[in-house]
Amino acid sequence: MHTCCGSYSRLLLRTIYAQALVLAIFSFSFAADFNVTSETLFRSFERDTKSGSDELVLPGYEYLKLDVDRITNQSLSFHAYGWVRHDFSDSSYYPEESDGELIYAYLEYAGPKHNQSLRLGRQHVFSGVANDALDGLSFTSDLGDLFSVSAYGGLPVGLADTAGQSGDVLWGGRLAHHYRSFYNIGLSYQKVDNDDSAVTSKVGIDSAFLLPMNVGLYGNSVRNMETEGWAEHVYWLHLLVGNFSIRPYYEMFEYDDYFDAGALSGGPFASLAHSGETLDSLGLDLSWQQSPDWTFGAKAKSYSYEVNETSNFLSLSATWSGDYLTRVGGELGKMKGDAADNDYLLVRLFFYLDHLADKLWVDFVSGDGLYTGYDQEIYGQDYAYFASLGAGKTFIDDALQIKLSADYSKDPYFDNDLRSMLTVTCRFGAGQ
Repeated sequence: MHTCCGSYSRLLLRTIYAQALVLAIFSFSFAADFNVTSETLFRSFERDTKSGSDELVLPGYEYLKLDVDRITNQSLSFHAYGWVRHDFSDSSYYPEESDGELIYAYLEYAGPKHNQSLRLGRQHVFSGVANDALDGLSFTSDLGDLFSVSAYGGLPVGLADTAGQSGDVLWGGRLAHHYRSFYNIGLSYQKVDNDDSAVTSKVGIDSAFLLPMNVGLYGNSVRNMETEGWAEHVYWLHLLVGNFSIRPYYEMFEYDDYFDAGALSGGPFASLAHSGETLDSLGLDLSWQQSPDWTFGAKAKSYSYEVNETSNFLSLSATWSGDYLTRVGGELGKMKGDAADNDYLLVRLFFYLDHLADKLWVDFVSGDGLYTGYDQEIYGQDYAYFASLGAGKTFIDDALQIKLSADYSKDPYFDNDLRSMLTVTCRFGAGQ
């Protein structure tokens, strides 16, 4: 057996054995409730190689999700999600033929009072300035009727392959003050070290206010304590006036302060930390529910850069909604900018037709088409288009779903790019 195929098989077997072991322990020993979702994907596409010839790539993916509730009591649960991939064409597209990752796997205790939650294991933390994966411990709880607190700490998953994990640490927390649903104001802090060197140290404030006349005011500001500069300001209003939804907003990102400043940062955009770029955006999203079936929308946004060219975008959209999830719609937009790839006309049409079993063999079909016409040529081409068509059918009371889709695109960067994907999703469980 090929070495990579052998490693893939061993990885897949470990995943299956671990799943079976968890199910056996929690379900039979503790009479717990469990739900398992298995999603298997097979893709195909071609990519250029260094020799100049096209190479067929045939990756297969397996995504496994496991949720176990009511472990010994109503408060303890276990949640896990991960994936593995193998390139069956033995191409050179991926650095490794087989790969995989554990996205999360944690044990959670939910206290009976004060919205308490304690998580141990690999998890993703969303708390104020935090949006990170860590191997460690997190805790959230209300402090009476007016305050809440959250704290977390452990190893940063994103830095595991950067200078090893020795000296790596991620920790932080958030303290919030709130009054019923009228407002919520939070102050948060986060510190990340890689190999005992600071990568990120930031403090942020987030707020949400429910004002009279159905007006909501939301926003957050983040300051980088390493560079001593403001990394971002994002604020928006949400107004409901009759059948209209109006959302004006402002965004500011200072690249030098927004992206990780540490020399050992593992972020994919670390190179932008010294670009001197600043992005200021003003925008407006407008939606009109004209009837139960029809929704009309408009979007306007201005992008103002310190280094790159300024551009503006405007679009109009219409969507018809039928029974179940059926939707048909389109969008017409115009981007105006100085750069060639920021000066174009955009046309999009899409549909999703649901509950078709009485008329067709499949249960649903979907389609999406996008055309972009550039005012200036890019690599000798002044247009791009993308088309996607998919169909699916469910079996065994929605426990099994099979979807097949194909995408085709042609643009200045990819010539005749055809991709296909087969997805098989299985759901099963016990208990409840």
